[in-house]
Amino acid sequence: MLGVQAALRAIEAAGIQPTDIDLIICATSTPDMVFPSAACLIQRELGIHGCPAFDVQAVCSGFIYALTVADSMIRSGASRRALVIGAEVFSRLLDFKDRTTCVLFGDGAGAVVLEASDKPGIVSSCLHADGRHANLLNVPGNVSGGQILGDATLKMDGQAVFKLAVTVLDKAAHEVLDAAGRDAHCIDWLIPHQANLRIMQGTAKKLKLPYDKIVVTVDQHGNTSAASIPLALDHAVRSGQVQRGQTLMLEGVGGGFTWGAVLVDY
Repeated sequence: MLGVQAALRAIEAAGIQPTDIDLIICATSTPDMVFPSAACLIQRELGIHGCPAFDVQAVCSGFIYALTVADSMIRSGASRRALVIGAEVFSRLLDFKDRTTCVLFGDGAGAVVLEASDKPGIVSSCLHADGRHANLLNVPGNVSGGQILGDATLKMDGQAVFKLAVTVLDKAAHEVLDAAGRDAHCIDWLIPHQANLRIMQGTAKKLKLPYDKIVVTVDQHGNTSAASIPLALDHAVRSGQVQRGQTLMLEGVGGGFTWGAVLVDY
């Protein structure tokens, strides 16, 4: 499983053992099974037993949702060290005759370890959804009686998604900045969902951030939905782009319609 490999790399980077994890949340829209959850399957492969493990389904916003849930559970005292994973095999959902969608998406996984600490970390976050826009990006199919009912391939209104995405990402960014008592000048790196370059640049423009402050990996692996933010974050940290002491703005938007943002002091 892609999620297992991402989890192992995150655990290694954190300098801990799998048994130190006491919460597993996996953001995915493409699990290997209807149930059990991908998180439970990853838990089994890691040799961890007993801690809560569950999936979050918010499509391309999934990692932001999962990270915020994990942060809340740690702040409440319910968990001390969480493994948060974004893992997708979007090739399962694509109609390869539809060139307007199939060339955009990819498969991948990324993960982080989040733990209770007095050191800098998640400063503020926000989550939102508006089901009125469900028709803009969806997979209108389901399984019943062992058969697929409806169309189980991805459908997207690209222009409508672009317009809505730039608007809601700008609002989400300002919401978390306001909650932190800061402005956009504090942002060292914008690490957005890697949907396409135009949406990322549109978001940066509204925040008055130079384009060279955007972490871009969409050219390497396409839109990997819930995996794209942790993949971009991992690349930026391992390549040396992101340094300790910097402030990061993580943002995601996806089908549902869902969106959210997290401000991080790294």
